Amino acid sequence: METQPFWLEESRPAVATRDLDHVDIAVVGAGITGCACAGALAREGRRVRVYDARGIGEGASGRNGGFALRGAAARYDVARETYGADAARELWRRTEETVDRLATIAGDAFRRTGSLRLAADVEERVEIQGEYEALRDDGFAAEWREELSHLRPDFRGAIFHPRDGAVQPAGLVQRLADLAAEAGVAFAPHHRIESLENVEADQIVIATDGSGRGLLPELDEALWPARGQVIATTPLRERLFECPHYARHGFDYWQQLRDRRIVLGGFRDFSILTEMTDDESTTEPIQEALDAFLVELLGELPEVTHRWAGIFGLTQDLLPLVGPVPGHDGVWVAAGYSGHGNVLGLLCGELVAGALLGRDDPLSQLFSPARLVQHV
Repeated sequence: METQPFWLEESRPAVATRDLDHVDIAVVGAGITGCACAGALAREGRRVRVYDARGIGEGASGRNGGFALRGAAARYDVARETYGADAARELWRRTEETVDRLATIAGDAFRRTGSLRLAADVEERVEIQGEYEALRDDGFAAEWREELSHLRPDFRGAIFHPRDGAVQPAGLVQRLADLAAEAGVAFAPHHRIESLENVEADQIVIATDGSGRGLLPELDEALWPARGQVIATTPLRERLFECPHYARHGFDYWQQLRDRRIVLGGFRDFSILTEMTDDESTTEPIQEALDAFLVELLGELPEVTHRWAGIFGLTQDLLPLVGPVPGHDGVWVAAGYSGHGNVLGLLCGELVAGALLGRDDPLSQLFSPARLVQHV
């Protein structure tokens, strides 16, 4: 049984080493966010080095379910009520643009499949119908699906999001790292940053999502680590799922890859307290729940070849923190994607780079760290 993510076994990101005597900006975290940020800065003439305690893309960016979805963790109708209609529209519009950009960068590591948000019961059906109507009211493409005969469990309707897709996340990180290296970025993998005081740079960007605890106490209070557990099977005999599926408010999610293997994750609500952790181990209760759901989906339990876990960052309002950290001159953050890091990580990596370069952006206020980070 392989405990490494399937994605990293298939494609482990790496770039040729290079050295810079002095850097203007240090980026902590060599995942989607860190590589996107570093590349954007280097293309503007900044000297940048990216640090990571492990290899490139070996954190959450190489350990997720491989979804590329527009939007954020909250449903669109809830986002309109919580963040305001204009802010929600801007966020969804920008994430749609980012999916398009991700597709261009990722190349054959991306598939434009659409995605299917399923209602597991009558209550969830009412909720996602509200989301569907809000999306349509604001001009976003969405289709209601009643016919779900390809699914064994009794789901109660679904929204099909036609512009979403599936991504091999390690392949995406590889392409972002290549672009950054071509622009002159130096990478320092397997170099753990224990304290920001040890970093020699004029500016520092923390791009570790849920895995950077201990760098700043204020961020530790605002960014909560959560563990997502995932499994992958041997290839099935037939194709059953044409696009990524997710249900129960995103707690259950799965897709079928090109070679017909299933990648399935979720069920952390089965043991929610133990899953609020930065321990990357798999656990028996969640793994058993994943196996049981596979049997529900398929009528049998295929051979599971990979079992792994990854850590992502949650925030109180389910929006990322992007921008300067209050009370710490020259320190910036882009993290807290609440499980939507493939698209938001790319968007926010480039967003924090733009902020560092002095550019205004409509999303800057919505994502401002000052809303949640209290300076001690």
